Amino acid sequence: KVTELVLDNCRSSNGEIEGLNDSFKELEFLSMANVELTSLAKLPTLSKLRKLELSDNIISGGLEVLAERCPNLTYLNLSGNKIKDLGTVEALQNLKNLKSLDLFNCEITNLEDYRDSIFELLQQITYLDGFDQEDNEAPDSEDDDDDEEGDEDDDDEDEDEAGPPGENEEEDDEDDGGSDLGEGEEEEEVGLSYLMKEEIQ
Repeated sequence: KVTELVLDNCRSSNGEIEGLNDSFKELEFLSMANVELTSLAKLPTLSKLRKLELSDNIISGGLEVLAERCPNLTYLNLSGNKIKDLGTVEALQNLKNLKSLDLFNCEITNLEDYRDSIFELLQQITYLDGFDQEDNEAPDSEDDDDDEEGDEDDDDEDEDEAGPPGENEEEDDEDDGGSDLGEGEEEEEVGLSYLMKEEIQ
């Protein structure tokens, strides 16, 4: 009853990832970034799938498979693929629930009036490359949380580094001041001052 599956950086052969098959009936989120996928022809039928990450592959067409096998997709990321023209993207018209499409770093983004053309072609989507037609950014609460948590993590790390110096010196004691070969500069400084103190005594 897997609902989320991340296969990033696995290697596909002939457009197929071993073990990914129709048995994943409950799958709602599937990520296959950077798996050297050239085609979606072997994609299993995943009728509950809502989010599909396919960034950094070698997909250049055959997108009509998505509407057949993943008809309920709301989010599709095809950034970093070989998609060059509007005809290729037209196949996504049958994904009636698609709200967000990413095509960053695909050649198609170099087309004149790229954004307008895609919004006109795929009238069901609200967001293209993270922005709507009026250039408002897609609301993604998860990202905001991550940023805040990230800041907190940084603070924690600073506190660790600025911990009581005694601890570091004890460690040096055990390995006979071997921390001259220390990994970080901080360790090295503690090691030097420790050695100097030893010499003074």
